[in-house]
Amino acid sequence: MLSELHIENVAVIKNLTVQFSKGFSVLTGETGAGKSIIIDSVALVCGSRSSRDLIRSGADSATVSAVFGDLPEKAKEALAALDIFPDDDGNIYISRVITEDGKTRARIGGALCPAGTLKEAGKILLNIHGQHDSQQLLMPEKHIDFLDASSENEALKKEYSADYAEMLRLRREIKAASRSESESEYLTAKYTAEIKEIDGAKLKIGEEKQLEEKLARLKNSEKTVRSGREIYACLEGGDESGNSASELIKRARDAMRRISDVVPDGDKTLERMEVCLLELRDMAESALALSEISETDPEVEIDRIETRLETISRLWRKYGETTEKVLEYREEASRKLSAVTGAEAKIKELKSELAAAVKKASLSADRLSENRKEEAKRLSEEITAQLKYLDLDKAQFYVSVTPLESETGGRRFSANGCDAVEFLISTNPGEPLKPLSKVASGGELSRVMLALKSVLIDCDGVSTLIFDEIDTGVSGKTSQKIGFRLKELAKKSQVFCITHSAQIAALGDTHYKIEKVETDGRNETKVKELCGEERVNEISRIMGGIEITETLKNTAREMLASAGKKPDSVKES
Repeated sequence: MLSELHIENVAVIKNLTVQFSKGFSVLTGETGAGKSIIIDSVALVCGSRSSRDLIRSGADSATVSAVFGDLPEKAKEALAALDIFPDDDGNIYISRVITEDGKTRARIGGALCPAGTLKEAGKILLNIHGQHDSQQLLMPEKHIDFLDASSENEALKKEYSADYAEMLRLRREIKAASRSESESEYLTAKYTAEIKEIDGAKLKIGEEKQLEEKLARLKNSEKTVRSGREIYACLEGGDESGNSASELIKRARDAMRRISDVVPDGDKTLERMEVCLLELRDMAESALALSEISETDPEVEIDRIETRLETISRLWRKYGETTEKVLEYREEASRKLSAVTGAEAKIKELKSELAAAVKKASLSADRLSENRKEEAKRLSEEITAQLKYLDLDKAQFYVSVTPLESETGGRRFSANGCDAVEFLISTNPGEPLKPLSKVASGGELSRVMLALKSVLIDCDGVSTLIFDEIDTGVSGKTSQKIGFRLKELAKKSQVFCITHSAQIAALGDTHYKIEKVETDGRNETKVKELCGEERVNEISRIMGGIEITETLKNTAREMLASAGKKPDSVKES
């Protein structure tokens, strides 16, 4: 049940905290007093869409918080599936803040909560039923949801949903694999040619760098040979005087050898000279190699290397920026080629799997349909009985469950199964059953919705129900019957009713008045629990005209005194 509601800076509400009781509570007030704001605030804290327009003028943010307690076990189980658990006192605390930029923050039990989780939790804790909800009865596509809520067929629905999802998956795969013959031929030729081109190039990772280095040397071969010979001569070859670097280092080494045993660190110096001599010989050999690179015909080799580099560059432009990426593309093309050439066999295999999946989905859809048909019969009888009590004495209500048909006349699968569900009604004797959307008035829709909730209350597991002006378009007598029905519902769930009916208002276990008052030059909405003469005066106001007479007050007192004593004329058979 909703035990406390706190609203801050929402529309004309500056700061409001209301504590609620179990049972049947009525909320009344003048038009424009702010009743809809109370409902919007409750909806907001339970996950409805937010808007920064709700923020009170001059405020930076708006806050709504609620405390829910004394929850039924079914609600606790559903909340546990969302990882939401009551505190040690059995309460669930929810708050939601709207900021100036239109963003919201929601918390459950002090922990931040995603919008989707908040919405799911709100559905478990509370249902709001107003004229908009009654309009759902005019939408046949929504009727299957009402029937399923009554059927408690979650296990069957989950089984079918899994089978349906598998069937859709296989159909998608078949569609993806079933390309046209011309497309398959094009892709086969394309991938084959690409693989052949890449394989024919016999690419090697790092090859282009080696080729570029060699090309640079070849283009400077004359200079390289001349310089290589000169370097070798200076380091090792020497001239006629024998003054090469190596010869001079040898002479220096021999001289050091003669005195190495008498000068400090002579051995170390001698060792360094030996190392230097080895380095010179190595450099001389490298220079000699440079002087020998001149091929028989350098121009031919240059042409060959440039042609090879152009081949590599072309493949890079077509398939990737590096040799590695070109080779990766080749592997991907090979996989795609295999997929195209193996598509026929794959499609045959997938079609076989799809046939089995369709058969499995059909069986689970059959079980779901049978469950719905049985429940439709029970629901039809119970709703008809409820409508008779609510002064639709001659009404006949029928829940139609028929197979969904495809355009070709075969069975059609949908996310909800293979059934079309629609509510039919006849409000007068001798008239055939017709779609609810074609024959029901606003007042009749409200009563059908109330009848549905009366039947579904044990299935919902919802601890709080709010009915917003459910008495619209009905007579005083019918309003009283609606009030009695709401009072009956309140034995199983906490029930709120926002009403303009004195008959309903008098039946409430608790009566709250919503009024707009002026404070510091601005209007504010306040909520006050009425007792005694205050309640008499409010019910008199609802019944009366400009002036509240003593006669009206006495009538109000009689209504309050007889509240809960259901007259024989409205008792159920």
